[in-house]
Amino acid sequence: MARYKGPRIRISRKFGQPIFGPSKYLERRAYPPGVHGPKKSRRKLSDYAIGLAEKQKLRYQYGLLERQFRRMFEIARKTRGVTGETLLQLLETRLDNVVFRIGFGSTRALARQIVNHGHVRVNGRKVSTASFNVKPGDVIEARPTAVSQQLISKSLESAAIRPVPDWLSFQKDAYRAQMIRIPTRDDIQPIVNEQLIVEFYSR
Repeated sequence: MARYKGPRIRISRKFGQPIFGPSKYLERRAYPPGVHGPKKSRRKLSDYAIGLAEKQKLRYQYGLLERQFRRMFEIARKTRGVTGETLLQLLETRLDNVVFRIGFGSTRALARQIVNHGHVRVNGRKVSTASFNVKPGDVIEARPTAVSQQLISKSLESAAIRPVPDWLSFQKDAYRAQMIRIPTRDDIQPIVNEQLIVEFYSR
């Protein structure tokens, strides 16, 4: 399926936030791309434009296409609870994101590739679907092959400075993790105001 493969720094500069992770380039040029440089536009954004920007930021962060993101929102809307927080939880508990959070992939894009290529097992069974929904109690581990463990070992070295969140328990030496509970909004610390996304789709 198609993915965004364009310049990531440009997207981060457009929204003024490190959408794809920390970037020193963004720190040096903390203004939108274009020929006008750091000159700020005086145009006031409409509520629609603000909601669209929030939705796009979250979609780029998790690497979803519009159709996938909209389907995820519809699931969150039909689920009991706060729609915005439920949407964040659904995104955060995707298998590719969980693989990223435990360090099996140094980026979400690499984590998705690792899942799609069949290097990960869930509860002892190979799962190659990045959108697989991980539930509390599920065990995520590297496949017991030299290729899988070597690939994941390199990613763990790159992601060593990133802490594993509290809602996951991780055994680094065993290449195994378990989801303890559903993450809360405080655990996720989103870069967006999810309520604006709910209002955007509710128009």
